[in-house]
Amino acid sequence: MEWSDSWRGAFRIELRAEAVNLAWHGWPVLPGTYPAGERWAGRDGVEDSGPVPVHGDWQERIGTEAEQVATWWTGHSYSILLATGHGVDAVEVSADLGRRAAVELRAAGVPVPIVATPEGRWMFLVASGGTPVTDPDVKHYGQGEYVPLPPSTGHVGVVHWRVKPQICAWHLPHVDVVRDALLQAADRTTAYGLVAADRS
Repeated sequence: MEWSDSWRGAFRIELRAEAVNLAWHGWPVLPGTYPAGERWAGRDGVEDSGPVPVHGDWQERIGTEAEQVATWWTGHSYSILLATGHGVDAVEVSADLGRRAAVELRAAGVPVPIVATPEGRWMFLVASGGTPVTDPDVKHYGQGEYVPLPPSTGHVGVVHWRVKPQICAWHLPHVDVVRDALLQAADRTTAYGLVAADRS
């Protein structure tokens, strides 16, 4: 995404505010590289197709206080990365399965923070611990990994919330809750899935 300097400056303020808010709630956030033309800027010597931590020693910076987090976004439009395995894990699925699972969770009265990426993937944020989801169509991010959080940008769009953490009062469910919803969603007929998607 090509933005003017003034627009990127305003967006940097939004990124910084969101990163500080997440850190204030105890979520382990880190600055990540961001798209600049055809490449990812923010960390020299690193070539990748998506955001990676700006700091090589990022694992040692997990748990940094909100005040220090604020300084990381001074002067740069860094992506916001969540270091998983430290209180928060992420369960990533396709957008189609994600929509159907979100309907199941809503019907059960269990709000779960959900992130959607521009590439068509949904991530359900859960409490760390428990048995990771093991399925070829599901990616479980835990210890030693990270995922982008809103409003980080990519080459084709912006990461955004489908369900904000405020909706569940920042309380994260056990991974089994999301696993059960995904299993129920996968068992539904295609017709039901299309109806569910229209209601999400």
